[in-house]
Amino acid sequence: MSWHKRLRNFLRSDRLTNDIEREMSFHIAERAEAYRASGMSEAAALNAARRKFGNRTAQVERTRDADIITWLDSVRGDVRYALRALRRSPIFAVVAVASLALGIGANTAIYALIDAVMLRPLPVWQPESLVHVVRNPEDRDGIFTNPLWEEIRDRQTGFESIAAFADAEMNLASGGEPRRLRGSWVSGDYFRVFALQPVVGRLINRSDDVRGCRGIAVLGYDYWKSEYGSRADAVGKILTFEGQPFEIVGVAPAGFNGPDVGREDQFYAPICANATLPGRRSLDNRSMWWLQVMGRLQPGVSVEQVRTRLMTIAPAVYAATIPPNWFDHDKLEYVKGRLHAVAAPRGLSILRARYSESLTILMGAVALVLLIACANVANLLLARATMRGREVAVRLAIGAGRTRLVRQLLTESVLLALFGAFGGVLLAPWAMRGLLTLISSERDPITLDLAINAQVLGFAVAVAVITAIIFGLIPALRGTRVSPQAVLKTNARNLAEGHGRFTVAKVLVAAQVALSLTLLVGAGLLIGSLRNLTTLNPGFRADGVLLADVDLARTGIPEGQLASARRQILDRVRAIPGVRSASAAEITPVGFSSWNDIVVIDGFEPATFEDGVVWFNEVSEGYFTTLGTRLLAGRDFDESDVVGAAKTAIINDAMAKKMFAGKSPLGQQLRTKGADSLSTPYTIVGVVETAKYRDLREEESGTVYLPALQNAAPSPDFNVHIRADGDLWSLIPAVKAAILELNGATAVEFTSFSNQIASSLRRERLLAILSGLFGAVALALSMLGLYGVMAYTVTRRRGEIGVRIALGAASGRVLRMILGDVARMVAIGLVIGAAGAFASGRLVRSFLFGLEPEDPTVMALAAAVLSGVALLAGFLPAWRASRVDPVAALRED
Repeated sequence: MSWHKRLRNFLRSDRLTNDIEREMSFHIAERAEAYRASGMSEAAALNAARRKFGNRTAQVERTRDADIITWLDSVRGDVRYALRALRRSPIFAVVAVASLALGIGANTAIYALIDAVMLRPLPVWQPESLVHVVRNPEDRDGIFTNPLWEEIRDRQTGFESIAAFADAEMNLASGGEPRRLRGSWVSGDYFRVFALQPVVGRLINRSDDVRGCRGIAVLGYDYWKSEYGSRADAVGKILTFEGQPFEIVGVAPAGFNGPDVGREDQFYAPICANATLPGRRSLDNRSMWWLQVMGRLQPGVSVEQVRTRLMTIAPAVYAATIPPNWFDHDKLEYVKGRLHAVAAPRGLSILRARYSESLTILMGAVALVLLIACANVANLLLARATMRGREVAVRLAIGAGRTRLVRQLLTESVLLALFGAFGGVLLAPWAMRGLLTLISSERDPITLDLAINAQVLGFAVAVAVITAIIFGLIPALRGTRVSPQAVLKTNARNLAEGHGRFTVAKVLVAAQVALSLTLLVGAGLLIGSLRNLTTLNPGFRADGVLLADVDLARTGIPEGQLASARRQILDRVRAIPGVRSASAAEITPVGFSSWNDIVVIDGFEPATFEDGVVWFNEVSEGYFTTLGTRLLAGRDFDESDVVGAAKTAIINDAMAKKMFAGKSPLGQQLRTKGADSLSTPYTIVGVVETAKYRDLREEESGTVYLPALQNAAPSPDFNVHIRADGDLWSLIPAVKAAILELNGATAVEFTSFSNQIASSLRRERLLAILSGLFGAVALALSMLGLYGVMAYTVTRRRGEIGVRIALGAASGRVLRMILGDVARMVAIGLVIGAAGAFASGRLVRSFLFGLEPEDPTVMALAAAVLSGVALLAGFLPAWRASRVDPVAALRED
């Protein structure tokens, strides 16, 4: 019989059995009729026919086995039996499934995030043909200037198509609060590289990307769907980018959000159109590094061949694009530049670079949580196997093989794991949304496809099967290693103790304690580091400060009047009731921009080139008062520091100590070094405490503050800092009105200084919160397992404890005996877990701040918490043991 007929019979096995029964009844009746015809009585004829036919039950089984896939039918029987067994023990089933759902759900959520960020190829045709062009093969630096990109484009020979692109953020609003649109500047072959076709209209091509081009835009599919209702007549409409018209010419296909994973491109515009916007630099600027380059390999050309070709053209590319205003030694280094190619089927991602190590650590943490859950379920199954000892013995006595029984018990384990996986898959989307919230922000939103796809679902099922083997095999082997005679002669209690049931259970509990210590130490280190970062003195006070990002680029205010406009805005804000102080600056600490330069000071000889580089900021008077940065010596900027007056500067304490060797810097001068000359000298009039500049982790470094009033042509984009006594957000309407009163086309965006600082710690907060959560879950699971083992131990030893009490043992002695058992398990777990704790500390070393990986305080605190909770979990069973009635216990025994 063919396999597909057997499979069909398996699916209709009950009907098949009935068919066989009817056919056999027909054959017996036909033979009986022949016997009656020969003169036998009806009863004798029927008996003779049955004897002639043989064992009817055996015949049915043999025929049935020949007509179906036997092993599959056997598995179905195991599944049915397992379902009935679990239905008879609902509490056991719920606890086991919930434990596994928690572990599998956490693993699935982290894996789905890893899959979306690190593993999944771009949703384009033949992503394996995509290559990222970089300058430095060691650190994969892939940022180029536009002149460099144009030289590479014109000289390359290994790519079928090649394109450059850069992040773009446009303001659609005509004034006031910005309405931001995120997208990309792209070169003409961008969509050809990714082999994309438009949904409607057309895509950008080479003819669109030429100097002097007009403003056009291609919409991202999701933005087109949400803003234009998927209407085809969106093509031809106008988007206003920074006050300039851009015509919509088409829509990109669904599923494509650009090659930068985690970032959604809502529009695409040609690189040449960047020059049409106000305040943008020339495309010929050889010092503006902003473009990424990717290409699609020609058929038959390998990445290695492209690398060779790029190395060949590199000298000519760099020689043709030397920045004319660079230092001579910088020019010499520039022309030594290289070009390199890296396979990029998964695209590019700042998110991947920022969070790949964090996600790997979290994956290890949730794997430990799952192992702890498995140990819990294994203990439950061991207890359950002991209770089912008589059932197993009876089945062995009537001929069941041990292998068959092991398979039956493993079937129950697999069912529990699959139910746990189902629960985990239901929990995973919630967990993934929570994870995305932790790494995303309003200013920097993260967009990822976190749907449960086939790969993620396969991972969940694979984890379920592996965990079923991990937690199910030992209980299945031990539960079937019994002597039927011994079980039927004695009770289950003696059987369990005789086979060392408690030894295995206690080993599992000790393992849970060890794994929990590993997680708790890692969590303690990460939480402690976050605490150190949030409580350090950064040299300013972020609380109570409202930040307003003001942009005058679209107001039409002439460059010569920008300084006056900025001054008027600051004066208007200071006059608002509730504003204690206000200031302006080019850069806000721990923000999104920076400015450094080389300084020259008489008497200071830098040991290296970097020693002469310091950070700069241009600030108004009152800046240090508003931000709470202490003035240590000299004076603050004032109304005398204006255009035409002697140039002044204030430096921080770190720079004063480094560059003035204990001398007072007040009255000393510094200059900045250009390509071939020195700037006008700045006289140092004050010293302030050292404040963090780019991020909270940085070492102390020199900073120079220049007075904004001495800049006759300041930037149209600047930050206003407002310190207020009351609710910051209630000030926003008044501040906005004061700014827009000067010019309605001014763009202004608000946030709090505290939120900006918090946003800089998203990675640290993600690790601290999740590691703390996983540590707490591990602790709870371990203590639940310990409580279960001790409660079961006390129940099984009631007779022994009753005898001890009857012979005069005091309650306190029984209590100490049980708690001593707990202490031994915990002590063994702590000793074993110490190695894991040291390993976890080294694993998170790069994320620590103010703590060492082997910090003794964190280690001791984790061990103390674990020990305390463990003794608390073991106290209730111990207390119950100490209150056993010896008469009742001996009667039960």
